[in-house]
Amino acid sequence: MTISCDVAILGGGTGGYVAAIRAAQLGKSVVVIEMDKLGGTCLHRGCIPSKSLLRSAEVYAEIQESESYGIETAGVQLVFPKVQARKEAVVEQLHQGVQFLMRKNKIQVLKGKGRIIGPSIFSPRSGAVAVELENGEMETVVSGNLIVATGSRPRVLPGLKPDGKVILSSEEALTLEELPASIIIVGGGVIGVEWASMLADFGVEVTVVEAAGQLLPLEDEEIARELLRLLKKRGVKVLTGTAVDAETCVITESEVTIEARKGEQTQSLSAEKLLVSVGRVANIENIGLENTDIHFGKGVIEVNDNMQTNEPHIYAIGDCIGGLQLAHAASHEGIRAVDHLAGETLHPYHPHLVPRCVYTRPEVASVGYTEKEARALGADVVTGKFPFSAIGKAIVYGMKDGFVKVVADRSSGDILGVQMIGPHVTDLIGEAALAQLLDATPWEIGEAVHAHPTLSEIIGEAMLAVDGRAIGF
Repeated sequence: MTISCDVAILGGGTGGYVAAIRAAQLGKSVVVIEMDKLGGTCLHRGCIPSKSLLRSAEVYAEIQESESYGIETAGVQLVFPKVQARKEAVVEQLHQGVQFLMRKNKIQVLKGKGRIIGPSIFSPRSGAVAVELENGEMETVVSGNLIVATGSRPRVLPGLKPDGKVILSSEEALTLEELPASIIIVGGGVIGVEWASMLADFGVEVTVVEAAGQLLPLEDEEIARELLRLLKKRGVKVLTGTAVDAETCVITESEVTIEARKGEQTQSLSAEKLLVSVGRVANIENIGLENTDIHFGKGVIEVNDNMQTNEPHIYAIGDCIGGLQLAHAASHEGIRAVDHLAGETLHPYHPHLVPRCVYTRPEVASVGYTEKEARALGADVVTGKFPFSAIGKAIVYGMKDGFVKVVADRSSGDILGVQMIGPHVTDLIGEAALAQLLDATPWEIGEAVHAHPTLSEIIGEAMLAVDGRAIGF
């Protein structure tokens, strides 16, 4: 059977379903092809379940520290199955919401495995999708435009393939029935440090091994140093500039042991579990790209600024194109792809202006260029920095660690980047992102009146600090 539509979307994750809704809003008939559940990795195996666990860990940690707020507690108990049950309830509520949006916007959803086919009796050009449904039957979707949104999966290190029992990826870790006493986390990027923070708050003994010279290798060096200090303060053992030797991995009934090497020095690490968190790989295999003229070098699909592949009627968005592997970036790219194919007016897309968030305790957030990146681009850099320890609301909250750093161009006055570490900075980063989008200067943001007492005061103070005019420190 052949199904015809204006827009077909291969993949129903965050980028895919947002693109579908946008296309329906523009009057297009839309078919979404998804082999698993709508919402994809973000909703079911990534952003949402991990943030639910992080929230439970944060609450548990705050209860442990409640005496400093004048509240004495006794008999507090962590019941991890209930933590997991809450996570599942959060995911299911949002999953139901996505399904409702599909029905509301009259979007047809096919549950099955899709594969792009070349020119055939169904279409004179490549881009139709053959779909193997759950019951084994086949459907062919023929569309005016195709959007590929197949996402990504955890990268596997040779010799450390997850078994779901002792060696885990972030996806297996989400389904743990009970907490381990100890864990080694290989990889100190975003996912690795989030798990380190969460598990440490749950009382797990955590060791992080990162091959690069700092945690969060793509973020500002000062931010990375502060995060390292605060994780160590909470008992997390961190080894940077250190690689693990997969060939030395030994698994017994009670633990896993592996050798870690830094230069000429080697040490043996042992723990109950080992979590491999070394990035993600685009899902571009077995989706029929070879039946098209689409270019897909370096493990990702190549696209232009409008998300078009070199076959103009076929677009690709999200993790499968590399770059920023973030749910909100995928959503933005999906909207951009649909607006382009529909002939809507497009504004320039600057990926470096997409906010980046890390949900550790305390949180990390950034937008734009780091100081190092700005200097490498030849900018005449001037910075401003302001600590949370000088913000009244942060002291009231008992969360005074961290700071906000502004990177600006001395000659033009442009904001080049903003980096933050501290309480609720994943919420505060929105103001900095808006400032850069509107090409504001630090002086303009500093002149905006920020309510007191609020955490957002730190944005104004950090902006004023660029010109040495900060008031509170």
